[in-house]
Amino acid sequence: MASRSDIFDLLIIGGGINGAGIARDASGRGLKVALVEAGDFGGATSSASTKLIHGGLRYLEFYEFGLVRKALKEREVLLDIAPHISWPQSFVLPSAPERPDWKLRAGLFLYDHLARRKVVPGSNRIDLRQDRAGRALESHYTHAFRYWDGWVDDARLVIANIADAAARGAFVRSRTRVTGTLWDGSGWTVALSDGSSLRAKTIVNTAGPWAEEVARSVMGRNDAPSLRLVQGSHIVTRRVHLGRDAFMLQQPDGRIIFVLPYEHDFSLIGTTERSIDMPAAAHITDEESDYLIAAVNRYLARPLTLDDIVHRFSGVRPLILEEGKADRETSRDYSLVSHDGVSALTVVGGKITTYRVLAEDVLEKLAPKSKRWTATAPLPGGDVERFAGETGQAAFTRWMDNLVTAQENYDPRLVRRLARTIGTGAETLLNGGLGENFGGIFEAELEWFKTLEWATTAEDVLWRRTKLGLHLDDAAKARVAAWFGEAPPAAEALPKSRKATRGHRFAVPGDD
Repeated sequence: MASRSDIFDLLIIGGGINGAGIARDASGRGLKVALVEAGDFGGATSSASTKLIHGGLRYLEFYEFGLVRKALKEREVLLDIAPHISWPQSFVLPSAPERPDWKLRAGLFLYDHLARRKVVPGSNRIDLRQDRAGRALESHYTHAFRYWDGWVDDARLVIANIADAAARGAFVRSRTRVTGTLWDGSGWTVALSDGSSLRAKTIVNTAGPWAEEVARSVMGRNDAPSLRLVQGSHIVTRRVHLGRDAFMLQQPDGRIIFVLPYEHDFSLIGTTERSIDMPAAAHITDEESDYLIAAVNRYLARPLTLDDIVHRFSGVRPLILEEGKADRETSRDYSLVSHDGVSALTVVGGKITTYRVLAEDVLEKLAPKSKRWTATAPLPGGDVERFAGETGQAAFTRWMDNLVTAQENYDPRLVRRLARTIGTGAETLLNGGLGENFGGIFEAELEWFKTLEWATTAEDVLWRRTKLGLHLDDAAKARVAAWFGEAPPAAEALPKSRKATRGHRFAVPGDD
């Protein structure tokens, strides 16, 4: 592994999904890479998404055909290389007055055919009076379309990429802020918040919502594009539907709301769009919770109330400022901005789905003679043996079923949970023994997350390395906090009088 004393080919500022993907790709091409993150890896936008690998059906309305095609191609790639933390997800799109059926049918035809599909099925029209999905909806919704995209554990996708980068020699540090940079004409001297410094030939700024601030204040560049910061908020509620389908629900204001099966017992509902001035201002408001509840209740046979909310979170999308366009019309594609007179690049915009091709585009600029390799290389945890012609999804399911059989002394639900969290590492963990049970999470898991995945707090484990914060009781969460030497977590502020354990916060860099 590279050390601080090395002269790095690449210093990446920001350990969200874009920085993680670039670090992995560059390390695999033989570059000396350093990745520095001010907070927890994936602690902000990259763990506050709707958890989708998708082309973006609604982007077709804004004629973003290139972006949708690119994302649909990547949907198949990511489902294949990260099968332990992703899977195909069906969506039910009820017919509603907001858009005529012919428009939905045309859009889905394009969606099915813009890119080749191997893992994900095509769309079809369904009768909600006969289909199980219809049981969740008001009886006047009689027809719908079912189409397919993908689901992914966003925070674990970040960790998998960084783990592979580290295994290939990258120097990685979380909770370490870049405090200053100096360009001397041939390279950068970079000061870090722990008092040390690094030398690098090139800087790539992937600070997400902070990218403009980092470019101006830390790198001394005034040529970074202005960003539009758009807050997207989600709520987690009781499960609204026992089937495996997600729902895509049209709204009178033209927006789309997703309702996804989440963590077996819950539904994830989002998202809103609200412009904010700075990342630190991100927080879900009661008005956003009210909006999301009202949006889904237009459709549900058994309406939700605010008391059904068990968890809330917000993320910030850093979009390229486009004058005259509303938040939902602003492109979700990315832009790579080279800074004049220095060897540096700022990444703005982008989607989780396209992080890998974004990394390839960055390396095409910085190391054009190197070879692309990540499209067919499984991420750590998804590296199972495959039979000829077998997809990653099929291979992982077979491997997981065999693991459940082999680990007959463990509850199959526990084996599957571990396999769906750390993938092939679950076999090592189970064979070594799990140690003390802290009330639903085991000591060996905590050691794994701390030693191999840079977890330093209970929140890192309960809300990003896992989503066990939704499942464990207060006593178990307190034991996890004590294991990290922390006080018990505070209660999360929820609408009305309901209280639940504090969940995902939109982490401010350096705020522990």
